[in-house]
Amino acid sequence: MVQQRTPDRAGPGFAATAAHAVADASDRGARIVVVVIALAWHLAIGLPALLGSWSRLAAPSVVAAGWLVTAAIGGAAGVRLLRGGLPPARPLAVALLVVDGTVFAAAGERQLFTAANWVWGGLAWFFLLVLWWRPLAWLLALLGAHATTALAAVVLHGATVPADLSRYAMYVYGTSSLPVAVFAGAAAIAALARDRAGTAATALAVAAERDAAERARRERQGRLALVSGTAEEVLAALAAGEADPADPAVRRRAVLAAARLRRLIAESDDVPDPLLHELRAAADLAERNGLPIELVAVGALPELPVEVRRRLADPPTAALAGARGWARLTVVAGPDEVVVSLVTPDHEGPDATGPPGGDGDGSVEHLHERNGEIRWTQTRWRRT
Repeated sequence: MVQQRTPDRAGPGFAATAAHAVADASDRGARIVVVVIALAWHLAIGLPALLGSWSRLAAPSVVAAGWLVTAAIGGAAGVRLLRGGLPPARPLAVALLVVDGTVFAAAGERQLFTAANWVWGGLAWFFLLVLWWRPLAWLLALLGAHATTALAAVVLHGATVPADLSRYAMYVYGTSSLPVAVFAGAAAIAALARDRAGTAATALAVAAERDAAERARRERQGRLALVSGTAEEVLAALAAGEADPADPAVRRRAVLAAARLRRLIAESDDVPDPLLHELRAAADLAERNGLPIELVAVGALPELPVEVRRRLADPPTAALAGARGWARLTVVAGPDEVVVSLVTPDHEGPDATGPPGGDGDGSVEHLHERNGEIRWTQTRWRRT
C-alpha cells in the first residue's frame, strides 16, 4: 500500500526555493540602490560640475563625450540589472577604463582635483553596475586600474608635491572605499538572507512533515475504525455460531464487509484517479466472486476529498455485494460533476446500497430504483 505523500512545499525543494526567493528580493533591493546612486551622482553632481567649469577644462567637449558614454553604459547596465539580468562585464569595464584615462587627460592640470573631473567620484559607482555579482577581486582590480590611471595623470600634470600626492591618496581612498563596502555588503546580505530563509524554510518543512505524519496516523485510525465497524457484526455472529456461513444473507454481508474493506484500503493509495481506483478494487472483488462486471469511465475526474469519494463509492460497492448475474458500473465525470451508476439484474432479496449520501465538497445525491428486471443505483456529486 502506497501512502499519500505530503505536498512538495513541505519538502527540501520548497526550502531551497524559499531561500532563493528571499535572497533574490534582497539582491533586487541592492541593485535598485546601486543604480539610483550611480545615475543620481552622475546627473546631480557630475553634470552641474562639468557645465559650471566648461570654460576652464582643457578639452571640455572630450570630457562631455566621456560623460555621455558613461551615462549610456550606466543606463544600459541599470536596465539589465533591474530586469534581473547581468550586463556584459568585460567590454563595459574596458570602455569605462578608456573613458577614465580620456577624461583625466582632457580635464587639464587646473581641473585635475576639482568636481569638473567627474571620474574621480562618479566612475567607481559605474564599476559596480557592470561588475554586479562578479567576484570582488574584479572590482578591486578595476579600482586599482582607476587609481593607476589617476596617478599617471597626477605625475604627467606635474602635481607631485606632497600636498598633491596626499590629495591623490585621499581621493583614491574616499572614492573607492564606499563602493567596495556596498558591493561586498550587498553580496554578504544576500548570502545571509538566503541562509536564514533556508533555515526557516527547512524548519517549516520539518513541521509540515510532522503534521502530515500525524494526520496520516489519524486517517489510518479512522479507516481502521470504519473497517472494524463494517466487519465486526459479521465476525461476531460467525464466532458465536449465530450465523450460518451457508446462508445467502450471511454470505452477502461478508462480501459487503470485504468490499468495503478493500475500498477503504484503496483510499490511501497514491494514484492519479483515486475514485476509479477504489471502484476498481470493489469490481475486482466482485469478479473474484464470479460476477461478470463491466467498468466504463467517461471524462476526467476532478480532485475529490476522501469523504466525497467515500459517499460516491459506498452505495455502488454495497450493491455489488448483493449483485447476481452481471453488473455494469459507469463513471461519468466533468469539472463540476461526477456520476457513478451501477446496473444489475433484479432478484429476490433486500437492497444493499450502503449508507446514504451527504455533504462534502459540494453535495452527493443517492438514488436507488428497481423494477423487477434491473436494479439501478446512482450517486451524483455536484460542485456548489
